Amino acid sequence: MTTVPDEPDATDDGSEVVLDLGSLTARVERRDDEARAAALERQDSLVRPPGSLGRLEELAAWLAGAQGSSSTRPLDRVRVVVFAGDHGIAQEGTSAYPPEVTAQLVRTVLAGRATVNVLADVAGATVRVLDMAVDADLSDLPGDISRHKVRRSSGRIDIEDALSFDEAITAVRAGIAVADEEIDAGADLLVTGDIGVGSTTPAATLVGLLTRSDASLVTGRGAGIDDQRWMRKCAAVRDAMRRGRPVLGNQVELLATVGGADLAATTGFLLQAAARRTPVLLDGVVTAACALVAQRASFRATDWWLAGHRSTEPAHVLALDRLGLEPVLDLGLSLGEGAGALLALPLLRAAGRSLADVATHDEAGV
Repeated sequence: MTTVPDEPDATDDGSEVVLDLGSLTARVERRDDEARAAALERQDSLVRPPGSLGRLEELAAWLAGAQGSSSTRPLDRVRVVVFAGDHGIAQEGTSAYPPEVTAQLVRTVLAGRATVNVLADVAGATVRVLDMAVDADLSDLPGDISRHKVRRSSGRIDIEDALSFDEAITAVRAGIAVADEEIDAGADLLVTGDIGVGSTTPAATLVGLLTRSDASLVTGRGAGIDDQRWMRKCAAVRDAMRRGRPVLGNQVELLATVGGADLAATTGFLLQAAARRTPVLLDGVVTAACALVAQRASFRATDWWLAGHRSTEPAHVLALDRLGLEPVLDLGLSLGEGAGALLALPLLRAAGRSLADVATHDEAGV
């Protein structure tokens, strides 16, 4: 059954009642811990020394718990969803690249020539890219690309809101709808990705707010900025955090104030995947920031997420620690796009096969 949040109620003066992301999470349940425990027990019956595959055995048990089985099923349809959006804060010299790059990257992904396409092909996954707030007219591309577009670029979060409240709701609903579309089409594992100039600034802001960390501790180098740009970025994160503190109690308002359309959509996507018991392989700092917001709405949702890697962004380290997620890989990546998650995908597949296909002592007569 597909769950889409109700339209917000109207007050007597015609204004809308604040909608909290908690209203989207009534169906989020814990993963099947009995299945996970059974998978761990099965590990001990296989023809290899117990614990000899190290972390792979934990990954297999996580997948078994998400699939609700003592063994694991093959991951036959892994779908990467990349949410794209620009951020007004990049106009203040906090990013290494101009906003025009985002539109170019969307076109490159659609042509199948971006890093995410290559890594997805290697890992046996397919890619979908969506324009949520790219600062360009992409109407010449196939209609699905911009079908959920909220606006051209999110606002400059150090002095203004990223989105209006209604835009934030629209973006969250878009993420929910996209998750439903992919799951209804048969996706058995989802991978999150992001493209957007300036996106690590709102991500750092959200992580700083939700982990109560100083701006200097969550501000990273993004796509490779120099010291001067880092100082400007740090000041922007500091000012954005100041603006975000009064709305920490409501996740939609928080995303509207210091997030962005791409981040709001990713948050809705993560929550709906959890509500529909579909595992998600998380990518970098942008996805982790959205996961932190989603966790505030439903602590159970983290059961359905696996951290693909740890990036070079300091906010990513803090976010993963708060989420209680141990990344599969640590390769010094800072790309985004879903790259780190896709590199972890073959290991997750191997873990699942090592549980499902290796003979037990009884089967092998050992």
